[in-house]
Amino acid sequence: MLPDYVFETSWEVCNKVGGIYTVLSTRAKTLQDTFKNRIFFIGPDIWFDKEEPSFLEDQQLYADWRMHALSNEGLKVRIGRWNIPGTPIAILVDFRNLYTFKNEMYTQMWNDFQVDSLHAYGDYDESCMFALAAAKVVESFYHFHLNPDMRVVFHVNEWMTAMGALYIQKHVPEIATIFTTHATTVGRSIASNNKPLYDYLFAYHGDQMSCELNVQSKHSVEKQTAHFVDCFTTVSEITDNECKELLDKPADVVLMNGFEDDFVPTGKTFQSKRKHARKTIVHIANQLLGTQYDDNVLIFGTSGRYEFRNKGIDVFLEALNRLTRDGNLKKDVLAFINVPGWVGEPREDLQKRLASKENYTTPLECPYITHWLHNMSHDQVLDMMKNYGMSNAPESKVKIIFVPCYLDGNDGIMNLSYYDVIIGNDLSAYPSYYEPWGYTPLESIAFHVPTITTDLSGFGRWVNSELGRPGEMTDGVKVIHRSDYNYSEVADIIKDTVAAFSAYSNREVLSVRRRASALSKKALWKHFITYYYIAYDKALRKANQRLLNEKF
Repeated sequence: MLPDYVFETSWEVCNKVGGIYTVLSTRAKTLQDTFKNRIFFIGPDIWFDKEEPSFLEDQQLYADWRMHALSNEGLKVRIGRWNIPGTPIAILVDFRNLYTFKNEMYTQMWNDFQVDSLHAYGDYDESCMFALAAAKVVESFYHFHLNPDMRVVFHVNEWMTAMGALYIQKHVPEIATIFTTHATTVGRSIASNNKPLYDYLFAYHGDQMSCELNVQSKHSVEKQTAHFVDCFTTVSEITDNECKELLDKPADVVLMNGFEDDFVPTGKTFQSKRKHARKTIVHIANQLLGTQYDDNVLIFGTSGRYEFRNKGIDVFLEALNRLTRDGNLKKDVLAFINVPGWVGEPREDLQKRLASKENYTTPLECPYITHWLHNMSHDQVLDMMKNYGMSNAPESKVKIIFVPCYLDGNDGIMNLSYYDVIIGNDLSAYPSYYEPWGYTPLESIAFHVPTITTDLSGFGRWVNSELGRPGEMTDGVKVIHRSDYNYSEVADIIKDTVAAFSAYSNREVLSVRRRASALSKKALWKHFITYYYIAYDKALRKANQRLLNEKF
């Protein structure tokens, strides 16, 4: 059973923050092909009167409902298209007026669903006000344009929009609800606070740990929504284990994260972009370090959110430190950490060198960072490099460069988008400790760049499942077994893998790159979208049964 209409909401609709943006924006075309102009994405109008780069407003689209919603329900919305492949309909909602009724709505959520908002702080109020506003938008549109004979699904993502599903469940029970948690609040908090998550997962009590880690309200809305919605989903087997233990509710369906490869160039365009990326990367390194590297240098990188332990940035640095002393390393290595930090300004001294045609032979001051930080003396990457004496000494075969900004093409140094940077890599590593899925290694292999990851990521486990064994570098993805306590072993395996890769012949490298690309194509949305249709069916059937139960 497929729905007639699908409404999906996330804080990251038309708002690029993290991985959920990639999930939604890459599968939008597949859903738009199936539900032509009947899939609506609802996001927060945080741009207000400013132009939103990825939102194409269309004031004629559902203009009658928009005016009705404003005049009769006080809902201020903008309607248009999300400027991504498929250009689905997008609705941005201004939720600021709901703050006036915050306490009343929280009280109702407690009375109806036992959601505890008493311990809220930080982004809780903002997220929940948007969630409720999004739900009111769906409620309004449903009553204005649709009817009870139509099959309608409302899909919410993460705890930030979970309260919206509960609102719909009470006020428009005809609509089927789906909730996807991409990472449990308590699980992420346990990992972020340097507590062992996996060996003791069976012993942790979610409610108790939420109090200890001061995330009671976020955990409460997440847990209660998981229990009340028509279909509860998550993104990987490893996160489903967390849900069972910490939310006391296994997922009804696991929705693995696919992607579309239409953003990956092909043929001569691919080769041109890769050549340009490498030339840019090597030039920046040479001007920063005072070196004369050429295209033969091994470019090795990691990227993602600045979660030092969760994303494995710490073990990445540990491996590089050990690699400096590895006699098996056959090439010089330029290692890049492309992770946004508390960035200040692009380095003016580096900008001047980049604009010059001179080949410098002396390094700049702090020859390991491209942009100044506001917290230069308290940054985790810089602190670890300092503690290990990793200063990019001229004699070292391994040089590390921290690029602490968003790669949006306008950072003042790289001036390339993220995808136009990673295409130039030879090898990447994402040795995550906590990673529900893992788009970064998947994107890496999509650009024919072999990668190293761990079996504590959903992506790593998928690779192992797809291959029927642990992935090796010859497969395009090296999947390292990681546990709560084998940090040092993981660092050594990364070190050994990079050293071995540095000795590969051109033919061997080409083979690995081809296998990496081939593996990525098995994760296209056309393979994974079926699980969404299963979730829609489960939600619609559960909603029908729920309505029947209420009648009798």
